[in-house]
Amino acid sequence: MLSFLLPLLSFLAPDTPAAPVPRSRTFTFEYTAMVPPLPAGTDSVELWLPVPHSDASQQTSHLTVNTTVPYTVRTGQYGNQLLHLKVAAAQAVSLRVEMQLEATRREHLNPYLTNPAPRKARRAEALDPDMARWLQPDRLVPLDAKIRQWAQEVVTKAQARTDLEKARAIYEHVVSTVTYDKTGQGWGRGDIYYACDARRGNCTDFHAVFIGYCRAVGIPARFSIGFPLPPERGQGEIKGYHCWAEFYTPATGWVPVDASEAAKNPARRNYFFGAHDENRLEFTRGRDLDLSPRQHATSLNYFIYPYAEADGKPLPGVQQTFRFQDVK
Repeated sequence: MLSFLLPLLSFLAPDTPAAPVPRSRTFTFEYTAMVPPLPAGTDSVELWLPVPHSDASQQTSHLTVNTTVPYTVRTGQYGNQLLHLKVAAAQAVSLRVEMQLEATRREHLNPYLTNPAPRKARRAEALDPDMARWLQPDRLVPLDAKIRQWAQEVVTKAQARTDLEKARAIYEHVVSTVTYDKTGQGWGRGDIYYACDARRGNCTDFHAVFIGYCRAVGIPARFSIGFPLPPERGQGEIKGYHCWAEFYTPATGWVPVDASEAAKNPARRNYFFGAHDENRLEFTRGRDLDLSPRQHATSLNYFIYPYAEADGKPLPGVQQTFRFQDVK
């Protein structure tokens, strides 16, 4: 009987390994902001908080906001969600806003790069309505002649011809030549010239170079920012943000990249070209952001921490805490 079934089993078995199944993680997230003491004579205060959105890689639900004043949740640039409130100075004294939600984050795997089966044409996906924006400069990521020259030197040295080969060459260049180092001054702003000169920084600096060089050779690339979660399941406080990038080619669609995590963990260097792990929660996309309603001050370099204005002027010192707890 077994010998009779073997040809049938062989016929039914797939010719190639199955694509990897994305890992996922479900957790609650708490985001708290506290307005600092106001300058003497202040009439009114505005406060904006980023609100995480749902997309193909994450689902958010059960959003609750605890505060003593009215607020609205709006959609801003690039589909970003924002909580906004405006109150008289008397109402802003010791004002606290607590935002809680549940999220399921899925590992973001680009099937063109992670499927062990022979590469095939990718499935059609909705074109990003902001695609043209992802080829334009940012305030701290200009696309001047020097940046274009440096980017072209990288792809030429690698003999890269296709957009995918060029993006990989840029990624390898960034991971190989930039060190994750948050000492001194200048890091953390995503200033491409600082990063290219100092050759060190945090995730914003790594991805300023990656995004800038991609755009300089005609590859759309976009910036996202959120919070990292420790790989170990449990609960705790999150001290600061994390950011990452994606680039686009017609053959692959959007490809996730995390150059700073690759630099910190060389064993995962190949993984982070084509994947984002599930240990993160995205809040906003893009740089040089105008909020909704628009802030009076200049566009924000990026938006992850609470932003406040007193009578139309930036109000520093807003306190914040961030906590997570995995859902079993």
